[in-house]
Parts: sequence; structure tokens; C-alpha cells
Amino acid sequence: MILGGLQKTSLVDFPGRVACTVFTVGCNFRCPYCHNKDLVDIDESKLEMISEESFFEFLKKREKILDGVCITGGEPTLQKDLGLFLKKIKDLGLEVKVDSNGTNPLVIKNLCKKDLVDFLAIDYKTEWNKYSELVGVDLVEKVKDTFEFLMGWDKEWEIRTTVVPGVHDVDLLKKMGEGLLTISKGNKKLRWYLQKFLPSNCLDEKFLKIETWSDEEFEEMFKKVRKEFDFVRLR
Repeated sequence: MILGGLQKTSLVDFPGRVACTVFTVGCNFRCPYCHNKDLVDIDESKLEMISEESFFEFLKKREKILDGVCITGGEPTLQKDLGLFLKKIKDLGLEVKVDSNGTNPLVIKNLCKKDLVDFLAIDYKTEWNKYSELVGVDLVEKVKDTFEFLMGWDKEWEIRTTVVPGVHDVDLLKKMGEGLLTISKGNKKLRWYLQKFLPSNCLDEKFLKIETWSDEEFEEMFKKVRKEFDFVRLR
């Protein structure tokens, strides 16, 4: 595992749990507004590289305090030894949450089949026909496959979108909602969380200069989408 950061305690990254968050390095997307640009490619000079040994030493000291571990990135499913890593965490009696862009459905399905994941959070970037242009790679069918798997998975999961000025608007969000409806086929567990973009450490520096919505403006956008899609939530 290539680990490029650790947040020792989080009350928000793993819903309902006290968790730590560990960041993997490397991503197959190039979202211009990504706020973890140092994790997209491996550049050890910009990162607090962490060995697996030191990470598990930390976990063993905190296992009575922590309920779980959130693995984010970067894109965790690109790590070849992710399964072994998660098993070590589970063997300590901790729950596991994986944040993913959804581009490796076979990896995700395999991890879930082996009962190595308790919670999945999958990013939903834009409407399907704009996906490749936004993320810089044509893997949209893989993401759809992951979403379809989620609809039949019996553990905890969520779909989430970072809403960015100049990228998303109400009309686009409604098209995204329609896309989820088509895939969900009425699944009552469907929850789609919208979170407001906050400019920080962006891959494309022009997004650092974007003025994001006020809380009131963002809530008004949310309400307009919520009128048509009752599975939408605000984060």
C-alpha cells in the first residue's frame, strides 16, 4: 500500500463511527477541482508518506478508541494489496469504509464478497454523457456497473457529489438524478448526498479562484433538486 497521509481522528468521514482516515496515493481521474492534488500522482516530496507498519502500530494503540477506518485517496482500488490491507484492519475488530470513484467494480465486488467492507461511498461526478470529458478518462460504464452493484448490496452505502460552480447547476443535477433513477429501479436505500465545493489545493489552480455558493444559495439549489428526487440529501 502507498499511503500518503493520515487523519488520526474523524467524526464525519465514517457516518456513525469514530474513525481515522488514511489516504492512498494515485488516481485514474483528473477532476480539475480535485482538492487532493498531491495524492493524484506519486510525489513523495509533497506527502507525509506512511509505512504500513507504522500505520498498524498506530491502530493497535487506538483500537479501543476507534470504531473504524476510512480508506480514501486518491483512488484506493488502484492499490494491488488493498484486500490484504483491509483484512488486517478487520482482524483488529475495526469496521472499514472505502471511498471510491467507482471505476473498478470487479475489485469492489471482490472486497465485498470477502466481507472486507462495511460501508462504501462512491463519487458521482456529473451526468453520464459528460463524465469522460470531466474526469479525463473513459470509464463511465465501469462507474455505472459499480452503481448497479450498490443497489443490490445489503450493507451501508451512499452516492455523493461535490457540487462545483461552473461545473454543476440545478438542471445538470436534475439530469444526474434521472440517471440514478434509471439505475436504482426504485431501490429504497438510495441516498445521494450533495456537498458544497470549497476551493482548496485544487488540481487546476483556476478553481482556487472560484467563489463558491453561500450556504443559503446552496440550500436553495438543493431544495429545487429535492422537489423532484426525494432520495437527495444535503451534506
